[in-house]
Amino acid sequence: MQNITIKDIAKALDLSYSTVSRALKGSYKISEPVRNKVIAYANEHNYRPNLLAQSLKNKNSRCIGVVLCNIPNSFFAEVISGIESVAYTKNYLVIITQSHESYEREIQALENLTWRSIDGLLISLSTETSDCSHIAALHAKGLPVVFFDRVSEDFKTHLVKADNEGGAYDLTNHLLHQGYRRIAQITSPAHLSITQERIAGYKKALSEAGQPIDESLIKYCEHGGMLFEEIETAVSELFDSGNPPDAIFAASDRLTLGTLSILKKMGKSIPGDIGMAGFSNFSEPELFEPALTTIKQPAFEMGKTAAELLIQLIESKRPVTEFEKKVFPTELKARASTNRKISVAY
Repeated sequence: MQNITIKDIAKALDLSYSTVSRALKGSYKISEPVRNKVIAYANEHNYRPNLLAQSLKNKNSRCIGVVLCNIPNSFFAEVISGIESVAYTKNYLVIITQSHESYEREIQALENLTWRSIDGLLISLSTETSDCSHIAALHAKGLPVVFFDRVSEDFKTHLVKADNEGGAYDLTNHLLHQGYRRIAQITSPAHLSITQERIAGYKKALSEAGQPIDESLIKYCEHGGMLFEEIETAVSELFDSGNPPDAIFAASDRLTLGTLSILKKMGKSIPGDIGMAGFSNFSEPELFEPALTTIKQPAFEMGKTAAELLIQLIESKRPVTEFEKKVFPTELKARASTNRKISVAY
């Protein structure tokens, strides 16, 4: 089927080309009855805007590039849905690439995206990325950039993230109130923003409870659990120490799944032998055995907001000099994996 054009609609309704064009864009200069008539006719006859023609005219591609660590991840799957919900309504195409936690692949992904003339970039840094000069260089050349989740403040732009410190604080407090005292955290590399914030919340809760902070209970996985062996090493070190933890707080979806798998191979009973909780966005944590205590992030809303901010940058008629840091609250979902059936006051 050949799509009708603005000229076809104008001829059919005996209106000018400019009137139809403005009506389709929702212009206030066109009366509501005329707008409604144009839109109804366009919908009835399957009108679709010619994005290629628009991009050539406006010198943009109407494409947004997204770089993240990996798609088979509950959190990032929800983020992508949020991004696409906005892009769809604004007629932008979303091109998603994966760094697989590699700095080199992140650079390659950016080169591939910019070669395709994207209008803007949404990025969550890989675990290997401590230097953002490759992103700063693109930003300095005029590419709109918005960071989400794993963010950098190396240059000024919009940042979208969860309240990582608050979530870690709430989860650690929950474990303390359940009677756990030697609480380990298995987390990502120390240089990442999410790692620093989640450790800060964990330490704050321990300090307020008068509990000593044992650095040996914090295990860093340099690839964020992308390599299963690094989770195995972290868990083994915790249990081979002679003074093992009584609870483990895993700081991401992947780290949580890996830790659960290893504990079950070791024959550990949860929560009988050890409590287990995760900073996770699993769609059905109740289906785990036992049901898993989690800190849930509003991933869809984060993706939606990041896309909205990026499109605002892309479509702004003037240089943007003021940027927002959007921090979304997290939610503690206490379930059986941390239930000792006691509440300890301190």
